[in-house]
Amino acid sequence: MLLNLARKSSFLLTLKTTFPRFTMNALLDQLGINWRLLLSQAVNFFILLAVLTFFVYKPLIKIIKQRNAKIKEGLDKAEEADVRLKQIDEIGKGKIKEAEQKSIDIIKGTEEKAHALEQNLTRKAEEHQKDLMAQIKKSSERAQEEANKDVLEKAAGLVKKAIIKTVELGPDKIDDALINKAISQIKNEN
Repeated sequence: MLLNLARKSSFLLTLKTTFPRFTMNALLDQLGINWRLLLSQAVNFFILLAVLTFFVYKPLIKIIKQRNAKIKEGLDKAEEADVRLKQIDEIGKGKIKEAEQKSIDIIKGTEEKAHALEQNLTRKAEEHQKDLMAQIKKSSERAQEEANKDVLEKAAGLVKKAIIKTVELGPDKIDDALINKAISQIKNEN
């Protein structure tokens, strides 16, 4: 600062020596500058600058910094929410795939159970049909046996009558043993 003052004063001295009849007041008057007014305006400017710096500029900068911090925080949260949303989306896709796989497994299991049930029912129906056929065969065999028995009894009566007529003997004399022998021979032939 002293150096600046020294330079200014040397400049002014050169002006005085170069232009001896001009003084500083004369020079300023010549330029139309009132040094007292200039000095008071400079002081007013610095006072205004100090007031604006402390009461407007610093609070305004503080508000701007706070706002920038909130904006940055909001952007960070939005980015974090994006990441979480992507993670949730991936988890959701995984769950959907898992659910689809489970439903496919359930459908396959149901199809297998239905196929097994169908085979079981078919087997039971065939067994029932075989049982019915066996019962029908047994009942037809029984009916056949009863019919054969009935026929044999009637045949025994007919043979007895035929023997009576052929022998012309009395029915008392014909031996029942002979009739039974004839019936057993007829059975063996059949």
